[in-house]
Amino acid sequence: MPQVITGIQQVGIGVSDIDSCWKWYRNAFKTDVPVFDDVAEAALMTKYTGDSVQTRRAVLALNMNGGGGFEIWQFKSRTPEHCSFDHNLGDLGINAVKIKCRDVEETFNRLNSCDDISVTKPTVSPNGELTFFVTDHHGNQFHMVRGDSWFKEQNGVDCGGVCGAIIGVSDIDAVLPLYRKAFGFHETVFDESGTFDGLQPGESFRRVLLRKPQKDEGAFSRLFGHIDIELIQTLDRTPQKIYQDRFWGDPGFIHICFDVNDMDALQKRCENLGYSFTVDSASTFDMGEAAGRFSYIEDPDGTLIEFVQAHKLPVMKKFGWYINLKKRKHQKPLPNWILNCMSFSRVKD
Repeated sequence: MPQVITGIQQVGIGVSDIDSCWKWYRNAFKTDVPVFDDVAEAALMTKYTGDSVQTRRAVLALNMNGGGGFEIWQFKSRTPEHCSFDHNLGDLGINAVKIKCRDVEETFNRLNSCDDISVTKPTVSPNGELTFFVTDHHGNQFHMVRGDSWFKEQNGVDCGGVCGAIIGVSDIDAVLPLYRKAFGFHETVFDESGTFDGLQPGESFRRVLLRKPQKDEGAFSRLFGHIDIELIQTLDRTPQKIYQDRFWGDPGFIHICFDVNDMDALQKRCENLGYSFTVDSASTFDMGEAAGRFSYIEDPDGTLIEFVQAHKLPVMKKFGWYINLKKRKHQKPLPNWILNCMSFSRVKD
Protein backbone atom coordinates (compact mmCIF):
# COMPACT_ATOMS: atom_id res chain seq x y z
CA MET A 1 0.00 0.00 0.00
CA PRO A 2 1.48 3.43 -0.96
CA GLN A 3 2.47 5.68 1.91
CA VAL A 4 0.11 8.57 2.67
CA ILE A 5 2.33 10.14 5.38
CA THR A 6 5.84 10.58 3.96
CA GLY A 7 7.65 12.49 6.72
CA ILE A 8 7.47 15.29 9.26
CA GLN A 9 7.41 18.56 7.37
CA GLN A 10 7.72 20.73 10.47
CA VAL A 11 6.77 21.37 14.07
CA GLY A 12 5.08 24.68 14.80
CA ILE A 13 6.73 26.71 17.56
CA GLY A 14 4.92 29.76 18.89
CA VAL A 15 7.32 32.50 19.99
CA SER A 16 7.22 36.14 21.07
CA ASP A 17 10.24 37.22 18.95
CA ILE A 18 11.01 35.27 15.78
CA ASP A 19 14.36 36.88 15.05
CA SER A 20 16.00 36.14 18.40
CA CYS A 21 14.47 32.65 18.69
CA TRP A 22 15.43 31.62 15.18
CA LYS A 23 19.00 32.80 15.77
CA TRP A 24 19.12 30.59 18.89
CA TYR A 25 17.77 27.61 16.92
CA ARG A 26 20.32 28.20 14.16
CA ASN A 27 23.10 28.07 16.73
CA ALA A 28 21.79 25.02 18.58
CA PHE A 29 20.21 22.94 15.80
CA LYS A 30 21.57 24.43 12.52
CA THR A 31 18.08 25.17 11.14
CA ASP A 32 19.51 27.86 8.89
CA VAL A 33 17.76 27.36 5.53
CA PRO A 34 14.47 29.29 5.24
CA VAL A 35 11.80 27.84 2.95
CA PHE A 36 9.52 30.83 3.48
CA ASP A 37 9.31 33.96 5.63
CA ASP A 38 5.78 35.24 5.39
CA VAL A 39 3.48 37.78 7.08
CA ALA A 40 -0.25 37.19 6.57
CA GLU A 41 -3.63 36.75 8.22
CA ALA A 42 -4.39 33.26 9.55
CA ALA A 43 -7.94 33.46 8.23
CA LEU A 44 -8.64 29.73 8.25
CA MET A 45 -7.54 29.15 11.85
CA THR A 46 -10.20 31.20 13.67
CA LYS A 47 -11.52 28.03 15.37
CA TYR A 48 -8.28 28.11 17.38
CA THR A 49 -7.73 31.87 17.64
CA GLY A 50 -10.80 33.05 19.54
CA ASP A 51 -13.10 33.20 16.49
CA SER A 52 -11.15 36.18 15.18
CA VAL A 53 -8.66 36.52 12.34
CA GLN A 54 -5.12 37.04 13.63
CA THR A 55 -2.09 38.32 11.75
CA ARG A 56 1.15 36.41 12.11
CA ARG A 57 4.67 36.12 10.80
CA ALA A 58 5.94 32.59 10.10
CA VAL A 59 9.36 31.27 9.10
CA LEU A 60 9.89 27.66 8.00
CA ALA A 61 13.54 26.75 8.57
CA LEU A 62 15.38 23.51 7.72
CA ASN A 63 18.62 21.76 8.60
CA MET A 64 19.88 20.36 5.29
CA ASN A 65 21.43 17.31 6.93
CA GLY A 66 17.88 16.01 6.83
CA GLY A 67 14.75 15.93 8.94
CA GLY A 68 11.73 18.15 9.29
CA GLY A 69 11.90 21.85 10.01
CA PHE A 70 10.71 24.43 12.51
CA GLU A 71 7.75 26.63 11.60
CA ILE A 72 8.56 29.52 13.90
CA TRP A 73 5.36 31.47 14.44
CA GLN A 74 4.70 34.89 15.99
CA PHE A 75 1.48 36.83 16.43
CA LYS A 76 1.59 40.35 14.98
CA SER A 77 -1.95 41.35 16.00
CA ARG A 78 -1.93 40.39 19.71
CA THR A 79 0.41 39.85 22.63
CA PRO A 80 1.24 36.13 22.89
CA GLU A 81 -0.05 34.44 26.05
CA HIS A 82 2.31 32.07 27.84
CA CYS A 83 1.20 28.90 29.62
CA SER A 84 -0.01 29.74 33.14
CA PHE A 85 1.58 26.68 34.78
CA ASP A 86 4.88 24.79 34.62
CA HIS A 87 3.94 21.83 32.44
CA ASN A 88 5.84 18.56 32.65
CA LEU A 89 6.34 15.44 30.59
CA GLY A 90 3.03 13.60 30.49
CA ASP A 91 0.89 16.73 30.28
CA LEU A 92 -1.42 16.81 27.26
CA GLY A 93 0.11 18.11 24.06
CA ILE A 94 3.51 18.11 22.40
CA ASN A 95 5.95 17.67 25.29
CA ALA A 96 9.22 17.70 23.32
CA VAL A 97 10.52 17.67 19.75
CA LYS A 98 12.96 14.94 18.75
CA ILE A 99 16.13 16.08 16.97
CA LYS A 100 18.31 13.46 15.30
CA CYS A 101 22.06 13.24 15.89
CA ARG A 102 24.79 11.28 14.15
CA ASP A 103 26.55 10.82 17.47
CA VAL A 104 24.53 11.80 20.54
CA GLU A 105 27.59 12.16 22.77
CA GLU A 106 29.30 14.45 20.26
CA THR A 107 26.23 16.69 20.04
CA PHE A 108 25.96 16.74 23.83
CA ASN A 109 29.58 17.88 24.17
CA ARG A 110 29.04 20.71 21.68
CA LEU A 111 25.82 21.99 23.26
CA ASN A 112 27.08 21.54 26.82
CA SER A 113 29.98 23.86 26.02
CA CYS A 114 27.63 26.73 25.04
CA ASP A 115 26.87 29.26 27.79
CA ASP A 116 23.29 29.98 26.65
CA ILE A 117 22.13 26.38 26.09
CA SER A 118 20.70 24.23 28.90
CA VAL A 119 21.18 20.46 28.60
CA THR A 120 20.40 17.48 30.83
CA LYS A 121 22.76 14.65 31.69
CA PRO A 122 22.63 11.94 28.99
CA THR A 123 20.66 8.80 29.93
CA VAL A 124 19.83 5.53 28.21
CA SER A 125 16.33 5.22 26.73
CA PRO A 126 14.25 1.99 26.84
CA ASN A 127 15.63 0.96 23.44
CA GLY A 128 19.19 1.10 24.81
CA GLU A 129 20.29 4.31 23.08
CA LEU A 130 21.81 7.46 24.57
CA THR A 131 19.54 10.52 24.75
CA PHE A 132 19.38 13.92 26.47
CA PHE A 133 17.15 17.00 26.56
CA VAL A 134 17.84 20.58 25.52
CA THR A 135 15.68 23.43 26.84
CA ASP A 136 15.39 26.74 24.99
CA HIS A 137 14.92 30.16 26.60
CA HIS A 138 11.12 29.71 26.68
CA GLY A 139 11.11 26.30 28.35
CA ASN A 140 10.54 24.25 25.18
CA GLN A 141 12.23 20.86 25.37
CA PHE A 142 14.08 19.10 22.55
CA HIS A 143 14.89 15.39 22.82
CA MET A 144 18.23 14.59 21.22
CA VAL A 145 18.28 11.05 19.79
CA ARG A 146 20.33 8.97 17.38
CA GLY A 147 19.15 9.24 13.79
CA ASP A 148 19.47 6.58 11.12
CA SER A 149 18.35 8.45 7.97
CA TRP A 150 20.30 11.38 6.52
CA PHE A 151 19.96 13.51 3.42
CA LYS A 152 23.53 14.84 3.35
CA GLU A 153 26.54 15.44 5.55
CA GLN A 154 27.61 19.01 6.22
CA ASN A 155 31.06 19.60 7.62
CA GLY A 156 30.90 20.54 11.29
CA VAL A 157 27.16 19.90 11.64
CA ASP A 158 26.59 17.03 14.09
CA CYS A 159 22.78 17.00 14.14
CA GLY A 160 19.88 17.07 11.74
CA GLY A 161 16.37 18.41 11.95
CA VAL A 162 13.15 17.13 13.44
CA CYS A 163 12.65 13.36 13.40
CA GLY A 164 9.69 13.13 15.77
CA ALA A 165 8.03 14.24 18.98
CA ILE A 166 7.03 13.18 22.46
CA ILE A 167 3.27 13.66 22.78
CA GLY A 168 1.49 13.54 26.13
CA VAL A 169 -1.84 11.68 26.04
CA SER A 170 -4.41 10.62 28.62
CA ASP A 171 -4.89 7.13 27.17
CA ILE A 172 -2.27 5.61 24.85
CA ASP A 173 -4.52 2.75 23.77
CA ALA A 174 -7.18 5.23 22.61
CA VAL A 175 -4.81 7.09 20.28
CA LEU A 176 -2.76 4.17 18.91
CA PRO A 177 -5.26 3.32 16.10
CA LEU A 178 -4.84 6.84 14.69
CA TYR A 179 -1.09 6.43 14.31
CA ARG A 180 -1.17 2.80 13.20
CA LYS A 181 -4.20 2.64 10.92
CA ALA A 182 -4.43 6.17 9.54
CA PHE A 183 -0.77 7.23 9.55
CA GLY A 184 0.93 3.88 8.95
CA PHE A 185 3.18 3.65 12.03
CA HIS A 186 3.40 -0.15 12.08
CA GLU A 187 6.71 -0.53 13.96
CA THR A 188 6.73 -0.41 17.78
CA VAL A 189 10.27 0.21 19.06
CA PHE A 190 9.28 -0.12 22.72
CA ASP A 191 6.24 -0.19 24.99
CA GLU A 192 7.42 0.20 28.61
CA SER A 193 5.87 1.26 31.92
CA GLY A 194 7.56 2.38 35.14
CA THR A 195 9.94 5.13 36.23
CA PHE A 196 12.68 6.26 33.86
CA ASP A 197 16.05 7.97 34.19
CA GLY A 198 15.89 11.41 32.61
CA LEU A 199 12.17 11.96 33.25
CA GLN A 200 10.45 13.35 36.36
CA PRO A 201 12.03 11.51 39.34
CA GLY A 202 9.68 9.07 41.04
CA GLU A 203 6.82 9.55 38.55
CA SER A 204 5.55 6.50 36.65
CA PHE A 205 4.79 6.59 32.94
CA ARG A 206 3.81 4.38 30.09
CA ARG A 207 5.91 5.13 27.02
CA VAL A 208 5.32 3.79 23.50
CA LEU A 209 7.74 4.65 20.71
CA LEU A 210 6.34 4.23 17.19
CA ARG A 211 8.59 4.41 14.13
CA LYS A 212 7.95 4.97 10.45
CA PRO A 213 11.14 4.16 8.49
CA GLN A 214 12.24 6.38 5.62
CA LYS A 215 10.97 5.19 2.23
CA ASP A 216 11.41 6.73 -1.21
CA GLU A 217 7.78 7.77 -1.61
CA GLY A 218 6.91 11.45 -1.70
CA ALA A 219 8.67 14.50 -3.14
CA PHE A 220 10.58 15.30 0.08
CA SER A 221 10.90 11.80 1.59
CA ARG A 222 14.70 11.65 1.22
CA LEU A 223 15.06 15.01 2.95
CA PHE A 224 12.64 14.31 5.82
CA GLY A 225 13.79 10.76 6.64
CA HIS A 226 12.27 8.50 9.30
CA ILE A 227 9.67 9.50 11.92
CA ASP A 228 9.62 8.61 15.63
CA ILE A 229 6.47 9.38 17.60
CA GLU A 230 6.68 8.69 21.33
CA LEU A 231 3.37 8.63 23.17
CA ILE A 232 3.71 9.22 26.92
CA GLN A 233 1.07 8.76 29.60
CA THR A 234 1.56 9.70 33.23
CA LEU A 235 0.27 7.00 35.61
CA ASP A 236 0.47 8.93 38.90
CA ARG A 237 -1.51 12.13 38.36
CA THR A 238 -4.17 13.82 36.26
CA PRO A 239 -2.39 15.55 33.37
CA GLN A 240 -3.09 19.16 32.39
CA LYS A 241 -3.70 20.37 28.85
CA ILE A 242 -0.78 22.59 27.83
CA TYR A 243 -2.92 24.77 25.52
CA GLN A 244 -5.99 24.97 27.75
CA ASP A 245 -7.62 28.41 27.28
CA ARG A 246 -4.82 29.59 24.99
CA PHE A 247 -4.65 30.24 21.24
CA TRP A 248 -2.94 28.18 18.58
CA GLY A 249 0.14 30.31 17.94
CA ASP A 250 0.77 31.19 21.58
CA PRO A 251 4.26 30.26 22.87
CA GLY A 252 5.11 26.57 22.83
CA PHE A 253 4.76 23.66 20.41
CA ILE A 254 1.53 24.47 18.59
CA HIS A 255 1.28 21.51 16.20
CA ILE A 256 3.13 18.68 14.50
CA CYS A 257 2.84 18.72 10.70
CA PHE A 258 3.08 15.63 8.50
CA ASP A 259 3.94 15.77 4.80
CA VAL A 260 1.17 14.08 2.80
CA ASN A 261 1.04 12.40 -0.60
CA ASP A 262 -2.72 12.03 -0.94
CA MET A 263 -4.86 14.29 1.24
CA ASP A 264 -8.17 12.78 0.11
CA ALA A 265 -7.05 9.24 1.01
CA LEU A 266 -5.80 10.44 4.39
CA GLN A 267 -9.08 12.24 5.07
CA LYS A 268 -11.02 9.01 4.49
CA ARG A 269 -8.72 7.07 6.81
CA CYS A 270 -9.09 9.65 9.56
CA GLU A 271 -12.86 9.88 9.19
CA ASN A 272 -13.19 6.08 9.36
CA LEU A 273 -11.58 6.29 12.82
CA GLY A 274 -13.76 9.19 13.95
CA TYR A 275 -11.29 12.04 13.27
CA SER A 276 -12.82 14.62 10.94
CA PHE A 277 -10.78 17.51 9.55
CA THR A 278 -11.42 20.54 11.77
CA VAL A 279 -9.66 22.85 9.29
CA ASP A 280 -9.25 22.25 5.56
CA SER A 281 -7.93 24.75 3.04
CA ALA A 282 -9.71 22.59 0.41
CA SER A 283 -7.52 23.50 -2.58
CA THR A 284 -4.35 25.60 -2.67
CA PHE A 285 -3.33 27.81 0.24
CA ASP A 286 -0.71 30.38 -0.74
CA MET A 287 2.02 31.32 1.75
CA GLY A 288 3.76 33.66 -0.68
CA GLU A 289 6.89 31.61 -1.30
CA ALA A 290 5.22 28.22 -0.91
CA ALA A 291 1.76 26.82 -1.49
CA GLY A 292 -0.27 23.69 -0.87
CA ARG A 293 -3.35 22.19 0.72
CA PHE A 294 -3.36 21.97 4.49
CA SER A 295 -5.71 20.48 7.06
CA TYR A 296 -5.90 19.74 10.79
CA ILE A 297 -7.34 17.14 13.11
CA GLU A 298 -7.34 16.95 16.90
CA ASP A 299 -6.16 13.85 18.76
CA PRO A 300 -8.42 12.62 21.63
CA ASP A 301 -6.87 15.19 23.99
CA GLY A 302 -7.13 18.14 21.58
CA THR A 303 -3.49 18.17 20.39
CA LEU A 304 -3.37 19.63 16.89
CA ILE A 305 -1.96 17.53 14.05
CA GLU A 306 -1.48 19.28 10.73
CA PHE A 307 -1.19 17.75 7.26
CA VAL A 308 0.30 19.51 4.24
CA GLN A 309 0.31 18.40 0.62
CA ALA A 310 2.74 20.80 -1.04
CA HIS A 311 1.91 22.29 -4.45
CA LYS A 312 4.69 24.85 -4.92
CA LEU A 313 8.28 24.76 -3.66
CA PRO A 314 10.83 27.61 -3.70
CA VAL A 315 14.17 26.14 -4.81
CA MET A 316 16.31 29.21 -5.59
CA LYS A 317 14.20 32.19 -4.55
CA LYS A 318 16.66 34.89 -5.60
CA PHE A 319 16.43 33.61 -9.18
CA GLY A 320 12.66 33.08 -9.02
CA TRP A 321 12.94 29.29 -9.43
CA TYR A 322 9.95 27.37 -8.09
CA ILE A 323 8.73 23.83 -8.75
CA ASN A 324 5.08 23.05 -9.44
CA LEU A 325 4.56 19.80 -7.55
CA LYS A 326 0.97 19.36 -8.75
CA LYS A 327 2.36 18.25 -12.13
CA ARG A 328 4.48 15.44 -10.63
CA LYS A 329 3.57 11.91 -9.66
CA HIS A 330 2.74 11.91 -5.93
CA GLN A 331 5.05 9.04 -5.04
CA LYS A 332 8.18 10.14 -6.91
CA PRO A 333 10.98 11.74 -4.79
CA LEU A 334 12.53 14.97 -6.03
CA PRO A 335 16.12 14.56 -7.25
CA ASN A 336 18.67 15.29 -4.52
CA TRP A 337 20.31 18.07 -6.55
CA ILE A 338 17.05 20.04 -6.64
CA LEU A 339 16.61 19.82 -2.88
CA ASN A 340 20.26 20.76 -2.39
CA CYS A 341 19.64 24.01 -4.25
CA MET A 342 17.61 25.27 -1.30
CA SER A 343 20.94 25.56 0.57
CA PHE A 344 21.72 28.71 -1.45
CA SER A 345 19.28 30.64 0.75
CA ARG A 346 21.14 29.66 3.97
CA VAL A 347 21.29 32.37 6.64
CA LYS A 348 24.81 32.89 7.97
CA ASP A 349 25.36 34.49 11.37
